[in-house]
Amino acid sequence: MPGLRSLRNRLALIFALIIIGAIGTIYLSVTPRLEASLTSQRVEQTRGTATQYAASIGRSLRPPRETPFLDDGETPDEVKIKAEKTRPIRQLAERIGTEIIVMARGEDGLFAYYDTTPDGGAASADVQGVTDETVRTGRLSSRTITAPTGRFALAATPIVDEELEGSEEGPYYAVFVSSLDEVTDNVSLIRRQVLLAGGIALVIAILAGYLVARALAARVKRLERAARKVASGDFSQPIKADSDDELGRLAAAFNDMQDQLARLDRARKQFIASASHELRTPIFSLGGFLELLADEDLDEETRRAFLEQIRGQVDRMRNLAVELLDLSRLEAGALELRPEPTDVGQLAREVAAEFTPAAARHESDVELDLHREPIELECDPERVAQVLRILLDNALRHTPPGTGVRVSAERSNGHVRLEVADAGPGINGENMPHIFEPFFTSNEQAQGAGLGLAIARELAERMQGELMVRSNPGKTTFALVLPT
Repeated sequence: MPGLRSLRNRLALIFALIIIGAIGTIYLSVTPRLEASLTSQRVEQTRGTATQYAASIGRSLRPPRETPFLDDGETPDEVKIKAEKTRPIRQLAERIGTEIIVMARGEDGLFAYYDTTPDGGAASADVQGVTDETVRTGRLSSRTITAPTGRFALAATPIVDEELEGSEEGPYYAVFVSSLDEVTDNVSLIRRQVLLAGGIALVIAILAGYLVARALAARVKRLERAARKVASGDFSQPIKADSDDELGRLAAAFNDMQDQLARLDRARKQFIASASHELRTPIFSLGGFLELLADEDLDEETRRAFLEQIRGQVDRMRNLAVELLDLSRLEAGALELRPEPTDVGQLAREVAAEFTPAAARHESDVELDLHREPIELECDPERVAQVLRILLDNALRHTPPGTGVRVSAERSNGHVRLEVADAGPGINGENMPHIFEPFFTSNEQAQGAGLGLAIARELAERMQGELMVRSNPGKTTFALVLPT
């Protein structure tokens, strides 16, 4: 249904269904139990009344003289005797608010000797039935009946009186009749009140649900509009987190995501621009050298110099392509590590030996500060060696000729620490927060694309380690810390 697609309508409908369910539960479950409980209480009250006043009825039925058998041919004196005997019963019924039927045994069985109910309304087969049960058991019995004049609670009990034992109508049984109309009226009133209060609550719930849902929908709508702007590339409008509830926290998380996406978008644009610049320079250089080589008047020495320059530019492009590929694989999580037991001290010696020619051209010495004992570590030796190569290359590339470089390795506090330190001028404080960013170079004269340290940091994090730097004028130390 189109209307149910709206959050406001859904919440209003849910509130309405909850209220209707509560009303239905009360109306169909609670009120019947209430009615049964009230009826049971009335029956118990009638039983208590029967137990309390049965003896009084017996005393009322005592004859002043021999009690005549009353039948259709009774005399006026006999009627007078019966009236005198039953007057206290009428008075008792009026006083306790309960109708009384006195049943007696005649030649044809039980009959209503005296009945205070209006027009004998309750003197039916049900009265006969409860009396028969008392006759059979000799004990108090009770039940509820539904008569044309209403519902009643009946309690029948034997009338035990020594002076009545010789009576021709005896034995006698008293049936107390309590109307259940009050119970029915109270339950009906409660049901009407439940329906009325439920109807009011239903209207309030629908209205409140609609208003609350509208407020929530407005906040969700703001999130939707912001999400669409982010999808279109607009990261300039953050959402105000105006509360501390779930939607407020969602708005705060959305703002964090928007800020991160904005940073990633800037980094992507910068990456593309920097990569384009780094590739364009050697490509233009190669084009220029190729045009110069096409000149047939070049001497052999100049041609060899041009070819050496072309070779250098090709190497630069190759290194840039490899670094870009490594960085993209790291950021995509596609780089697979192959850990194995490794002596990182020996690994540091081997990597340092690779830089002997580069250090000689730089007029520098690579000093090793390594223990003779093996430093065993479960790691990927290729990736650890790659980080060391980047740090050594960085130290030689960004320091003046003749600057010494020291490589050390040690185990302490459950970690292995590999350090590459140089005695160069240090890193400018303004550049320190950015040195691990792709394409950032603190030395404009240095060759390279500025990807090495970014790759080294990513590799360290992939190996559950950390790449740290300390720099002061005269000394800069990069440290690769790996857990053992």
